[in-house]
Amino acid sequence: MLAGAVSIGVTGSASATPPGIPDTGTAKSELAALRVAPEGPMTGYSREEFPHWGTVSGECNTRETVLKRDGTNVQTNASCAAVSGSWFSPYDGKTYTAASDVDIDHVIPLAAAWRSGAKAWTKERRTQFANDLANPQLIAVKDSVNQNKGDKTPDAWKPPVQGYWCTYAKMWTRSKAKWGLTITQAEKSALTSMLGGC
Repeated sequence: MLAGAVSIGVTGSASATPPGIPDTGTAKSELAALRVAPEGPMTGYSREEFPHWGTVSGECNTRETVLKRDGTNVQTNASCAAVSGSWFSPYDGKTYTAASDVDIDHVIPLAAAWRSGAKAWTKERRTQFANDLANPQLIAVKDSVNQNKGDKTPDAWKPPVQGYWCTYAKMWTRSKAKWGLTITQAEKSALTSMLGGC
């Protein structure tokens, strides 16, 4: 059942998936190498510390680029806004046909990144992180599900579709590894369990 559920999120729709999702063995190795440390304080945090949805090319910003990447038959207007298409949200396993129903989730929430090392970064590095199209850090999902997630780490929140937990843990681990962020012991335990279900 688990494998079947995973295939719904990964291959059961025509939508693309974020790039760079590692295989299970690689994800486990990356998780083992992450530094375990308590979360830092939220002191000084603001979403403005992570300038996001910057221009990617022409009129298209990061959000619009991910909407096109993750959607099916996405049509855009002259200003690159999506005017039609469909988006399969793997977190809740449903498809949506209005771009306004879809958020671009930062897999590692900006506030969680701040607490795990990004506070010490330059503004330029935080901008790169918040607009990371090269790694599995951005994904189009249902807005209300993304809002329910908030800035929670996997020990406090997991996608409603349990069959996606494996992929979610791989994405989370790869982003933490790529960006050199720390994890808490509770976070590591949750990710270990999720990867154990792959």
